[in-house]
Amino acid sequence: MTLTTERLTLRPFREDDVEALYAYSKDEAVGRNAGWKPHESLLESSDILHLVFLGQSSVWAIERQSDRRLMGSIGLITDSARQYGSSRSLGYALGVDYWGQGYMTEAVREAVRFGFRQMGLDLISATCYPDNPASRRVLEKCGFQYEGTLHRAELLYNGQVKDHLHFYLPHEVAQKLD
Repeated sequence: MTLTTERLTLRPFREDDVEALYAYSKDEAVGRNAGWKPHESLLESSDILHLVFLGQSSVWAIERQSDRRLMGSIGLITDSARQYGSSRSLGYALGVDYWGQGYMTEAVREAVRFGFRQMGLDLISATCYPDNPASRRVLEKCGFQYEGTLHRAELLYNGQVKDHLHFYLPHEVAQKLD
């Protein structure tokens, strides 16, 4: 399913996205904020494309309409903290060149609309790291509510242990934002 906003197209990933995926995923700042090791090669990006992105019904490539550049990814994936079918967890990453321009807020709003209207979700959760205030701002602008900090929640590829800030957006709150 392809989704569109004023400036973006959220579309399924394709095989030929590997170079664009590598271009933004090799950046240390993107990996650090998303919690994964920066990609070291096209082959690594290809493996991740096949393992994580291809064939997922609620995971999209974020493409800028003006030049059809793939800028990042966004998805509604299984929420491991909530053990029922009508909740999902929001995850996203965006290339550094596109930070601070409102693209991710626009993409999140569209993914959330899809989750509630098309998937029939009643809650969408999200997490970010305490040292990523830009991601927190995106979530708050989109109506997500802070629900707490899970301390020492994740061991990263570099041996660092990070806290998670947890957010949630219930369906009834999202309806008021439309």
